[in-house]
Amino acid sequence: MRRTAFLAIATIVLALGPAAAQQDQPASSANAASAQLTQKLNAYVGCINRLSARSFESRERYFSWVGKNGPTGKERIIYGTYTIYDTADCKKDVAAANAMDPHDAELEAAANAYVTAVTALEPLLKEADDYYSQENYKDDKMAKGKALHPRLVAAWDAFANADKALRGGVDVINDKRAAERLAAIEASEGRKSHYYVEALMIQAKRLLRAQQADKPDLDAITRSLNEYEATVKAAEEASGKDGDAKLGSMFIGSAKSFLTTAKQLMRRVRDKVPYSSGEKMIMSNAGAGWMVEGSPARLMRDYNQLVDGYNRGARI
Repeated sequence: MRRTAFLAIATIVLALGPAAAQQDQPASSANAASAQLTQKLNAYVGCINRLSARSFESRERYFSWVGKNGPTGKERIIYGTYTIYDTADCKKDVAAANAMDPHDAELEAAANAYVTAVTALEPLLKEADDYYSQENYKDDKMAKGKALHPRLVAAWDAFANADKALRGGVDVINDKRAAERLAAIEASEGRKSHYYVEALMIQAKRLLRAQQADKPDLDAITRSLNEYEATVKAAEEASGKDGDAKLGSMFIGSAKSFLTTAKQLMRRVRDKVPYSSGEKMIMSNAGAGWMVEGSPARLMRDYNQLVDGYNRGARI
């Protein structure tokens, strides 16, 4: 049976304010503006982290048994699709965030487009789930399944475009703020645990992007990998040293797991190692690709676990 593969979705690091106020503004004013921007961005990040992965998993689930032209009723196995979480909070949070300063017309428009797309997807997926879970295709010879197919494809395409635009807008701001924060931490504290945690997250994202490129550049991957590995080692060495804060073992473990998988994937690219037939079979199943060592899905799983650990308080 033909199966369509989709890229897994990365969790986004929660937005952080700059560590120091801008010199041309009073500290209290700059910090207040930073806090508002953080609150605004985290509303968008909250939507993405809660809804995007599940939305794409629903598409992956559907196309694990449906061909590109839609269901025929003759499929050996009919899985249906997944529903997504309630979108009401996302809609409310984005409306509140868009009303806040500082305003960014392009980013706010992207957030609105995301809400429009995901709120349209929610009832459609429920309709499809009811149809397939109740096996109504046995009563209408898959007539509704065939009618639902173009609607589902259009809704997923619209959502994918909206997700990409909002994610990209948030990432641009988060990347800039993370770099500013890292520079401020180094200037005020030097290169200690705090510095290495922030550097590690920046470099992990850089490595992930290098390995997700449409045409992976082995030199760029190797540079990013070496940089990240050096920072993981430095973070371990700094942890708890000379009175410095001690990093959690789970966070360090996640950082090393991501490093191991990144190396495995790099070697597959470098040595042109194909996936075995068994690995291909596992990767063809929706949500199962992470079980294959050195796979893009495993790399994404490990990256998301690293981000989760950071968001839960690994940063100092």
